[in-house]
Order: sequence, then structure tokens, then C-alpha cells
Amino acid sequence: MRIRKKKWAEPELSACDFYIAEPKAYKNRWKSFFKNDNPIMLEVGCGKGSFVGKMALIHPEINYIAVDIKLDMLGVGRRNIVKMFSEKGREVNNIALVRYNVEMLDEIIGQDDNIKRIYINFCNPWPREKHKKRRLTHPRKLKLYRELLKEGYEIHFKTDDDELFSDSLEYFKSENFTVVTLTYDLHKSDIDPDTTPMTEHEKMFSDEGVKIKYCIVKKSGD
Repeated sequence: MRIRKKKWAEPELSACDFYIAEPKAYKNRWKSFFKNDNPIMLEVGCGKGSFVGKMALIHPEINYIAVDIKLDMLGVGRRNIVKMFSEKGREVNNIALVRYNVEMLDEIIGQDDNIKRIYINFCNPWPREKHKKRRLTHPRKLKLYRELLKEGYEIHFKTDDDELFSDSLEYFKSENFTVVTLTYDLHKSDIDPDTTPMTEHEKMFSDEGVKIKYCIVKKSGD
């Protein structure tokens, strides 16, 4: 997703208590940032922050690390999260915003962080064959995620793109992830909306009549 340059993004993030400028310092010790022993979940490609903001409000007992490579996107995400929490009369205390390349997640997150779940929402489908390795569900990424997840822990994946979803199901299978929940029309399923709040992309596509594909997969034994 492209976004215009936001000159205010860097200074606002620098002054933000829940933006982590040096995430490598927290590898294997993210609980020290959150200052509690609550479970930690991870969103890769968090975009404008609406999903992680909603999840963090619904589940104050869970901590969330939200990663995106684009500083300007994270700036917008910070504003959106602050607004959502302010409207509920809450301070942001269970989110960490991180700018980092997903290809190198293992530099900032370790097995001792005990990530319970990874969320991937409406990532770039990269339809051209030569670009498919950039997909956030590509086997190269899944191998990395497997290193962060214990057996039985989950990835939740949501997209509007038919080809990406079909290919991703094959990717999950190839990397020994087992499908436990699957729907090709999320909004007509009986899945609780609070388990996967609507994102900006999701609303846009749904309003256009596009069906939302969704699955939950768990890490199976090696």
C-alpha cells in the first residue's frame, strides 16, 4: 500500500511512548517493555493500525507488537490508535509499534518472547511470479515465523485476493501448518467479529461486494 510522505510522522513517533526506535534491544525481553507477563501477539504489516488498535481495546489482557516497514504508515497508525484509545478513555499500554523489515524479524523477536499468535491482514498480493517471494505468507516468511512460534501456536490470515489466498493455503501446507479454521466469505460465516476486527481495506472491499477470505493455521510438529 502506498502512502504519501508525512513530515510529521517521524517527530510524532519519536515522542510516542509506544513506538520502539531500537527494537533489537528488546529481543527475548519484550515483557520488560510491557511490564507484565501477559501473552504477546504479533501483527506483521500493520498498516494504519486499525486492526491492532481494535484488538488491543477488546483484549486489554493481551500485549501486541505491530510491525511495518513504512515510517509514514506507522505515523498514521499511531494517530489512529491514540484516537481509538482516547475515545474509550484509555491510555495505550498494550501495543508496541515497530518499524522493521519482516524479512529480519528474528533480529528483534526471539523464542523467549513466546509469541502466541501472528496476524497477517490484507498484505500485498504481489501477483507477478517474480515478486511472489515478497508475500508475507510466502514459504520464506513462514520458515521465519515457525522459528518464533511454538507447536500449536497460530497464524491468522485475512485477504480479499483469491489467488493469494489459494497460494497461501498451499504455502501453509508445505511448511507444516495445519488449517483449523477456513472460510471464503468471512462476513457470512459464524466467526465472531471480535476475533478479527474489520480493517480499512476490509471495509472498502466488502462495500464493493468482494468476499473476504480468512483462515487460522497452527504450527504442527517438525
